[in-house]
Amino acid sequence: MIASKVCYFQLIFSFVIFPSFINGSLYKFRCNSGKCTRQNAEFLTETDRYFDTLNECRLLCGEYSSLWPIPTKELRLGDKTVEIRPKNILFNYTDNSKAGEVRKFLNQTQAIFLNNLYKECGPRCIHPTVTTLVITINVDSDDLDLTWTTNESYELQVTSSESKTEATVSAANVFGARHGLETLSQLMASKNYDDGNCLLLLADAHISDSPKFSHRGFLLDTARNYISTNAIRRQLDGMASIKMNVLHWHITDSQSFPLELISYPQVTKHGAYSDGEVYSQAEVREIFQYAKQRGIRVILEFDAPAHVGNGWQWAPKAGLGNIAVCINEQPWRRLCIEPPCGQFNPANSNIYNVLGDVYSDFAQLIPSTEILHMGGDEVFFGCWNATAEIVDYLRKQGKGREAQDFLDLWGEFQRNVLELWDRARYFQAPSPTVLWSSHLTDPDVIEKYLPKDRYIIQTWVENGAELPKKLLKKGYRLIISTKNAWYFDHGFWGITSYYNWRKVYNNRILNSSLILGGEACIWTEFIDEHSLDSRTWPRLAAVGERLWADPTIDASKAEGRFYRQRDRLIKRGLNPEAVTPFWCEQNEGECQ
Repeated sequence: MIASKVCYFQLIFSFVIFPSFINGSLYKFRCNSGKCTRQNAEFLTETDRYFDTLNECRLLCGEYSSLWPIPTKELRLGDKTVEIRPKNILFNYTDNSKAGEVRKFLNQTQAIFLNNLYKECGPRCIHPTVTTLVITINVDSDDLDLTWTTNESYELQVTSSESKTEATVSAANVFGARHGLETLSQLMASKNYDDGNCLLLLADAHISDSPKFSHRGFLLDTARNYISTNAIRRQLDGMASIKMNVLHWHITDSQSFPLELISYPQVTKHGAYSDGEVYSQAEVREIFQYAKQRGIRVILEFDAPAHVGNGWQWAPKAGLGNIAVCINEQPWRRLCIEPPCGQFNPANSNIYNVLGDVYSDFAQLIPSTEILHMGGDEVFFGCWNATAEIVDYLRKQGKGREAQDFLDLWGEFQRNVLELWDRARYFQAPSPTVLWSSHLTDPDVIEKYLPKDRYIIQTWVENGAELPKKLLKKGYRLIISTKNAWYFDHGFWGITSYYNWRKVYNNRILNSSLILGGEACIWTEFIDEHSLDSRTWPRLAAVGERLWADPTIDASKAEGRFYRQRDRLIKRGLNPEAVTPFWCEQNEGECQ
């Protein structure tokens, strides 16, 4: 048995028949100026420090080891490792961590942590070791609500003796503790022996960490193409690995309405692609719970008054008139931004009774502390202008058919639906909602329609655009989705461009107390669950580090860690796209 103890890496050079081989491998990996490069074994010298695998090298090479995202406060990492096996890990909980619901959450977090370690170690995780890893978790409160004000900070301390290694994770709440365990898992790499695998863990470390932005999000559109709940859970697993904390679920659009509604089941009957492509209330609640266990909020988006259509055809036969207009009409370019067309009809007095019930369904579905994203983008005045009852409604109000008249109609609709949402959440104080930037959020008119205490604006303009700065000057809170860096569907249609991970990483957003953070976006006109992973990953990891740490370094300094994170995603069951030839991964810095 090979005793597990602190490993001092030293050269073992063999002068036998094949001097180019060390421990059976032609190539080793050498750390040089914080970068790992492949080295032919016969050219190593007695003073070289070498590693059997690339991941071992990355664990002990460079200022940040293989951590992703990098910590933002204190970081001290040792240069020795211990061998451990997941089965030899014990957990302790301090008194503050033993409350019923808190302990239940931490037990589930522990199970996820151990499962990730087994995936890292590999199927033959049986190499004998004698070191026990004791993990102590301490949380200061029993708060289980995840919001924009949640303190996600944590502190991680790792110390080692001859036969025992201890790791202490201290945090304000369970979400910080979860992040601490994620970081601990990234201080490990698999080690292969003839008799099986084990894990190498940094023997000593001290990390103090907290995020720069409170909103670190990923928008997933499941209306253009249906995405299974299994695929959604897979994205949540990837997000948890990079400490992203918001899944913005764009769950309805003009193409389909796949969300089960209790009040109007006919919406899904007419709006879903098939009976098997529907998100039941139970499935959505399960996604909320799955996400929360991984430190992630789910914000549902019910986009309106545009981006509606299929699902609302039943209303006239039900005696409710046209709840939506322009549904599937042609030629579409005259009536909407993209086919199929459809917008709600504010001239129909029945619309607000119907939407009141729909908002009540949403209020019953989502957690009491969560918000609703109201969409509100790309309202096409051409549709309303081509609808006689809307034109007549405006005429009776003394209005015409100018852009300002339709803008007032839009503002009226938004004021009414916000009141409906407040009524649906009558047992709570009014909460903010989110709208996409649009004509209604133009700095010249926004204050007329959207009070800044109720609305957060999600901007989707190019980096360097003046809109975010102008809205900040007016006191609006923002979420940033940089259109020419963080729209991952771009590059596969029209004149859009593909943004590689370096451009994604180097995209910095404005720094202001009014900026909650940002989101990368996947719109699925040309993506389904078979291509979802590769379009999203590993580029989303670059967004994750930007929003957690907002580093001053550029992508060229993050290369080796980024490749390691991609490897970690693969081991956890995702299918990220390749970003470089493997030779470049093995020789960091040589392909820039």
